Amino acid sequence: MSSSDTTRTYLLAGGGTAGHVNPLLAVADALRAREPEAEILVLGTREGLEARLVPERGYELLFVDKVPFPRRPDRAAAAFPTRFRRAIGQVRGHIATRGVDVVVGFGGYASAPAYVAARRARVPVVVHEANAKPGLANVLGARTAAAVGVAFDGTPLARAQVVGMPLRREVVDLDRDALRAEAAAHFGLRADLPTLLVFGGSLGAARLNAAFGPVAGGEAWRAVRDAGWQLLHVTGERSELVDPEAEGYAMRRYVDRMDLAYALADLIVSRAGAATVSEISALGIPAVYVPYAVGNGEQALNARSAVKAGAARVILDAEFTGDRVRSEIVPLLADAAARKRMTDAAATAGERSGAENVVALIDLALAPAR
Repeated sequence: MSSSDTTRTYLLAGGGTAGHVNPLLAVADALRAREPEAEILVLGTREGLEARLVPERGYELLFVDKVPFPRRPDRAAAAFPTRFRRAIGQVRGHIATRGVDVVVGFGGYASAPAYVAARRARVPVVVHEANAKPGLANVLGARTAAAVGVAFDGTPLARAQVVGMPLRREVVDLDRDALRAEAAAHFGLRADLPTLLVFGGSLGAARLNAAFGPVAGGEAWRAVRDAGWQLLHVTGERSELVDPEAEGYAMRRYVDRMDLAYALADLIVSRAGAATVSEISALGIPAVYVPYAVGNGEQALNARSAVKAGAARVILDAEFTGDRVRSEIVPLLADAAARKRMTDAAATAGERSGAENVVALIDLALAPAR
């Protein structure tokens, strides 16, 4: 025990990107809601997004050096063993001085040394993997973890259980019907017309913008309106698209109320990041995913479960054009029966209890110590 027979100390490790930080914070919030007296610590790097987001949420952030795994035999690779041992030592110090009972890792630079340090300190480890294609840190951590949870079925990690994605409370608790009128007013659209939501993540997606936006070769927004639908188009802050300020076409560079965007959406076209797919599926909204083609192919894998369930379709990035929108997505807008089948399938494809499911894995890992 850390400080008493009833108080636990949890160390949640992860960060770097929102894909690691947001599920970590969702689990932290679930633990705090259940055990207000517990000590919940977060392990991260000074360079990652967690350096800002974790203190803003009211959690104490402990630091570990950022030590990337070497990808090629160079000077950084030669220095890696020494730097990694130092990072492990930093985490072991945190574990010892703070009386940590369990380490919960979400991937990223902070997780790998945390997994090794916990094993050496004989502290149980729980791993959560957000992507259908796991990162190297979680592949290593899962081998000796007490429990492993994944967001998507088919994720190749040893002894993994599908627990879903830990989601933000504003998504978990969202009542789309109750907020539809407020959402329509917020974006200057009508609540009584069906709405297509298009977005590409926080930075936008040039491919989606080129297809839907008011640019040569695109202009699919006109076909969406001609089909009797509205379009809410989130372009990303770096976009240089010029808003035509046309009725029924709401262009926004950034949306800080995605709950309202989701509340208004009857169909979504988006990238297929793990959090995006998980949120859309949890809310039961049919979607057309355009997986980002750069990286290790995880976005296409993230969409696989929703597509298999019949809740979503996929169009490859290289094939996504204004003409493809007009030939494939616009007919879907007019096909109420097809959209109803997708909506019904979406209602069964998602999971809103991801954070609570990860907490259950933590309890399982701690069970022998109780």
